Amino acid sequence: MQENQPLWKPTKDGIENSPIHAFMQRCNGDFGLALKGFEDLHAWSIADRESFWSALWDFCGVKGERGADILVNGDRMLEARFFPEARLNFAENLLSASGPGDAIVFRGEDKVEDRWSWDRLRALVSQLQQGFRVLGIGEGDRVAAMMPNMPETIAAMLAAASIGAIWSSCSPDFGEQGVLDRFGQIAPKLFIACDAYWYNGKLQDVKQKVANVAKSLGAPTIVVHYAGDAEEVARETAGGKTLAEFIAPYEPMQIDFVQLPFAHPAYILFSSGTTGVPKCIVHSAGGTLLQHLKEHRLHCGLQPGDKLFYFTTCGWMMWNWLASGLASGATLCLFDGSPFAPDGNVLFDYAAEEKFAIFGTSAKYIDAVRKSGLTPRTSHDLSSLRLITSTGSPLSPEGFAFVYEGIKEDVQLASISGGTDIVSCFVLGNPLQPVWRGEIQGAGLGLAVDVWNDEGRPVRREKGELVCTKAFPSMPVMFWNDPDGAKYHAAYFERFDNVWCHGDFAEWTEHGGLIIHGRSDATLNPGGVRIGTAEIYNQVEQMDEVAEALCIGQDWDDDVRVVLFVRLAAGVTLSEDLIKAIKTRIRVGASPRHVPAKIISVADIPRTKSGKIVELAVREVVHGRPVKNQEALANPEALELFAGLEELKV
Repeated sequence: MQENQPLWKPTKDGIENSPIHAFMQRCNGDFGLALKGFEDLHAWSIADRESFWSALWDFCGVKGERGADILVNGDRMLEARFFPEARLNFAENLLSASGPGDAIVFRGEDKVEDRWSWDRLRALVSQLQQGFRVLGIGEGDRVAAMMPNMPETIAAMLAAASIGAIWSSCSPDFGEQGVLDRFGQIAPKLFIACDAYWYNGKLQDVKQKVANVAKSLGAPTIVVHYAGDAEEVARETAGGKTLAEFIAPYEPMQIDFVQLPFAHPAYILFSSGTTGVPKCIVHSAGGTLLQHLKEHRLHCGLQPGDKLFYFTTCGWMMWNWLASGLASGATLCLFDGSPFAPDGNVLFDYAAEEKFAIFGTSAKYIDAVRKSGLTPRTSHDLSSLRLITSTGSPLSPEGFAFVYEGIKEDVQLASISGGTDIVSCFVLGNPLQPVWRGEIQGAGLGLAVDVWNDEGRPVRREKGELVCTKAFPSMPVMFWNDPDGAKYHAAYFERFDNVWCHGDFAEWTEHGGLIIHGRSDATLNPGGVRIGTAEIYNQVEQMDEVAEALCIGQDWDDDVRVVLFVRLAAGVTLSEDLIKAIKTRIRVGASPRHVPAKIISVADIPRTKSGKIVELAVREVVHGRPVKNQEALANPEALELFAGLEELKV
């Protein structure tokens, strides 16, 4: 594969049959434009945001009253308001179809398979809505769920949204304190939980956790049957009822969709919480809907009836992103459990059998498949698959190459990046442009994304801060418990006035794409030179001897020195020869400045529930400072491996 050639190029037919091409042609006709490609479309979408977002509303057939004004105070990020007169309902837009066709397909590891029609989904939403109202739940009340990624979770979210309640969720693998650190801040009027769940072939009991959380929240609880005894869990939970008991009094009927303002809250999402109590980020119904429709229809080419899959839990914003696929008439393919149970073929088996059009996953998963020696390209029929998306951390150039060599040759690969903060993407793929090794294709439509240096000046082919210079619809409505907006302002607008600073260390490429080099707050500064941690991971994690790596800057001798921790492959020890090989790989592949001063072997690397390694938490431990909220971690015990290391005292 030649380095100076793209990995994938769109075909003429692929371009002309894509929704984004149809949208561009409609805009040309409606607004007297002459847009010829993605660059033209993007430039217009940020130069004339009112026309762009209005056209998107019409093109995607948003259900609701749009109103006359599209954008007010558009030049002031924190005061901008999109569609201030609009009235709509989030759930009505997601329940975009009816009938016997598949709305949701579900697999819980190799233990459970289920299939939900649009009519079955609508029936449960109706029954839940009636039950919620009897509980007195209405506009602005919170409904919190500790649930697997299963159809009942989607239905409960839609029922909450249908009456203007605010939905918040996490996965059942969160510890009790981790759940309370999140839901305890928002005082939910209802708690929803499962009776047990499967992970890696093992039954995970949550009975005591459900009872304790429900007691602390003081809210009635619905227990959903999945892998355990729902009746027993409900009996032992104060105010507990099984889902079957809860909906029994209600017959399915027509759903009443309450019409609400565009900015009415739909979701509360939480920051990872690895440096303190998680921030509660409130997202609007209209902003979330419009942004997801744009990303699904235009950037991903999602069509009615397509099978849309994302490997995610209910504690990650990609679950919210996935759920919105219903608004495009897609069938959601849900999976809960380990992607390597019973073996690494499980998700590709699912993709082949259900004929996924879009397969979404994490960069870590792609790397794990590569290191496992699997080659789905030869073992599975993936002929229906046209788009693979990757997020969670930067996808390495080798990860890009493996997708084409090991998974599928003629597929668009979209590395995407954004986050909980905007419940969507700042940068992602599009079907009109080529895919280059190691590069995200470009910025999202309607988003004035740029890369700035420390002086606040745009830079090209140079690393800097990822920023957005104009307001966009999926900015948070607010942070919960932040009455004067101080926390919100500090999170994004402290660095540059009236400009969103996202906290990613990024770089434009010669092709107009982007590379994310890691989080700005984890950027290394040896000798005053900024280095992104992803640049080091891209080198060392390609070595067969290294299973995973984590890099920090350690304060040392009035400067910062780079320390690399490696979790080695089974049977490998960190010899002097391996240390030398790692340093050589980094020196040649990145630069001499990237070479770590110390390389240390560790048995495990701490990560969040969504699989992101936690560089900041390790940095705190290395410097002898407390990590405030270890409940946010999937494996908090791993932090102890980094405390008081003798190797870091010299």
